[in-house]
Amino acid sequence: MDGFINFLKPPGMTSHDAVSLVRRVLREKRVGHAGTLDPGAAGVLPIAVGKATRLIEYLDTAGKSYRAEMMLGIETDSGDDTGTVVAEAADCAVPDEADIIKVFKGFTGVIEQVPPAYSAIKINGRRACDLVRQGLTPDIPSRTVEIHSLILLDRDESNKRLLFDVSCSRGTYIRTLCQDMGRAMGIPATMSFLVRTAVGSFILQDSVSAEELKVLGGEALIPYDLCIGHIKKYQISPARRKAFCNGLSSFDRELVKNNNFSNNICLRVYCGEDFLGMGHYDANNQTVVPDKVLWTDRD
Repeated sequence: MDGFINFLKPPGMTSHDAVSLVRRVLREKRVGHAGTLDPGAAGVLPIAVGKATRLIEYLDTAGKSYRAEMMLGIETDSGDDTGTVVAEAADCAVPDEADIIKVFKGFTGVIEQVPPAYSAIKINGRRACDLVRQGLTPDIPSRTVEIHSLILLDRDESNKRLLFDVSCSRGTYIRTLCQDMGRAMGIPATMSFLVRTAVGSFILQDSVSAEELKVLGGEALIPYDLCIGHIKKYQISPARRKAFCNGLSSFDRELVKNNNFSNNICLRVYCGEDFLGMGHYDANNQTVVPDKVLWTDRD
């Protein structure tokens, strides 16, 4: 029971609930998820099983894509339609498409975001959402995120809603993005719908629902090395296979000669068709250094 599950999380289920479900279905204790989804959101939630749990951190660098709906005319304290309204403009008009696209362009690229107070961001070791529930106002620092693309799909004047696709880096809060873009338009705004359509190679069309997982069981597992395909692949020589598996670094003359690997670049290390584990390139010593060995003689 080693691999990833491309799980389709439904609205109302927490990411922790999804992990518990997989544990029960597969009868495997080593289960974890990558990229938390808010309970109200739906979509792709990569779940690691067995040895794959050691690779969760490598999905952090994978890009994420969402389809979101932004409701114009109200802003809430949580950033979505479950929160308390803190600003309202019932008579607002939906901006023209050209003006919306202009705002979208202004938020494309590297931007600064302040995560919402109702989030799992930790402030001095405590979750911001827990502090808010205790009546405190957490001081949340801004963070740098990157919006790769923003595409307007629908402009609904009668219901004052905008539907759009967004591709972004890890750590991006779509709730905050909706609020910030609404403010840029001069209109209170909040997120009213969110589905995550992709995390790296995990895409919505291939995801497995809870009902399908109960039928498929272990057949839903995807080989774990295929799920981190965004990381550069490296072939180690058969002569250094055992050394890598024993945690020893390997000098590579061709690697140095070609000089095409930057310092500390993360690597998926293979010997032939066998995935041995994760490593990185140490440019100073011109070696491939093992970080996590997943292959054993029993494999």
